Amino acid sequence: MSMKLPKSFYSWITIWGAVVASISFLLIVLTILISFVFPSEGGNYLGLFTYIILPSFLVIGLVMIPIGMIRKMKRDKKRAVQREVKFPIVNLNDPNQRRIVIVFVVSTAVLLLFTSIGSYQAFHITESNKFCGLLCHKVMAPEYTTYHNSPHAKVKCVECHVGTGANWYVKSKLSGLYQVYSVLTKSYPTPIATPIHNLRPARETCEECHWPQKFYGPQLVSRKHYLSDEENTEWNIQLLLKVGPQHSAQGQTEGIHWHINPKVKVEYTSNAKRNTIIEVKYTNLQTGEVRVYKDSLSSEVAISGKPQTRTMDCLDCHNRPSHNFLSPSEFVDDAISTGKIPSDIPDIKSVTMGILVKEFPTTDSAMKYISARINKYYKRNYKELLDTGRVMLDSAIAAVQDGYKTNIFPLMKSQWNAYPNHIGHIESNGCFRCHNNSLKSKDGHIITNNCNLCHTIEAQGPTGNMEYAKADSSLAFNHPFEMTDWQETNYCTDCHSDLY
Repeated sequence: MSMKLPKSFYSWITIWGAVVASISFLLIVLTILISFVFPSEGGNYLGLFTYIILPSFLVIGLVMIPIGMIRKMKRDKKRAVQREVKFPIVNLNDPNQRRIVIVFVVSTAVLLLFTSIGSYQAFHITESNKFCGLLCHKVMAPEYTTYHNSPHAKVKCVECHVGTGANWYVKSKLSGLYQVYSVLTKSYPTPIATPIHNLRPARETCEECHWPQKFYGPQLVSRKHYLSDEENTEWNIQLLLKVGPQHSAQGQTEGIHWHINPKVKVEYTSNAKRNTIIEVKYTNLQTGEVRVYKDSLSSEVAISGKPQTRTMDCLDCHNRPSHNFLSPSEFVDDAISTGKIPSDIPDIKSVTMGILVKEFPTTDSAMKYISARINKYYKRNYKELLDTGRVMLDSAIAAVQDGYKTNIFPLMKSQWNAYPNHIGHIESNGCFRCHNNSLKSKDGHIITNNCNLCHTIEAQGPTGNMEYAKADSSLAFNHPFEMTDWQETNYCTDCHSDLY
């Protein structure tokens, strides 16, 4: 018993729409089955096709069906094809029509079921870390790699970049459309510009986990550095960071985290990159006191583009919480500390710094040069190491290569000096953007760069010959190299950033 379709169905647009929708639906079912049978195959790309690309073609096919039918009906009307009635009459007593209605209802129910499942899966795919980091693997490789080496490696990307709520979800998807367009047309900048000016406020993301009212008091931090001499001399420094007050019960009344004390408001005016600050406005929200600090050494002319004013929050200091690009000095020091680069290899710190100062067109060329240059140096100056210390040299080469691959990305021009970390003041001005003795108020107050304002030095020096501070006192900084005039420089970066 055949089932007759409406005459308006016999349109090429409608027929092609039905074909596209049918094939798409079958492929969706097939890919879902594949994902269940072979869960490790296809990965993120299979999910992209199953729940985003193929459903898009399914919807296109379904839309084509009524469009073709409407066009067919209009053509028939123009050709004076006479119809008994204007709209079709549904008569469930007619077995043929009853079958058509049943097929239509069942098909619609199945489609709605698969649509709801597909929408749910598409939502989770677009919110996954793999979707953010792997689909545009070349563009997002720097961020995705450094993310996995960060303290937030188990926090989903969307927790920070989107947060909860439909409003920011929609904003992120609209922003994502332009990002997809940029990737497809290869119109994205290299490196990707930062900071992200439309990022959700930190109080709605960071503070979902980090409770501002419960910050700790001072914290002791130990750091290891290695000098560029033959012995790779280890130089240690222990700092007591004044994160909060001496007693944590005093809250944010003093210390570094005073900057986001809810009783005060700190605003600053800077360039678009926020690395040059020309004005700071302090407002005491309890007393109404307002004090404006302006840079006495520069003006708005000193910054390019339109000055921007922003209320200070967590991300103004913690600007690289999940995508921190370590400098060569940092990742080589870390590798020596962990033994991946044996400190027994003479001159290894100096040799690696001499290599990593260079720029390479690709990661592969850097890998080859690192291996060749280290082998050549020790063949010329320490031949015995090629035999007795071959394992150590191979370990050092592998560690330097790994440090390069996880922190420097030539194709995207992404590295530590393209994305400076504002925590500290050694290799980027960081704290010194404001604390520089140049920002002054009309009544004579300055934002000081006194070292002891944020930290005190508890111990410093080479292993075995450390200098320790006495109780309730701190040490004056002793530069590892014999430098008596280091205090005469404006910033640490005057020397340290020029090393690369």
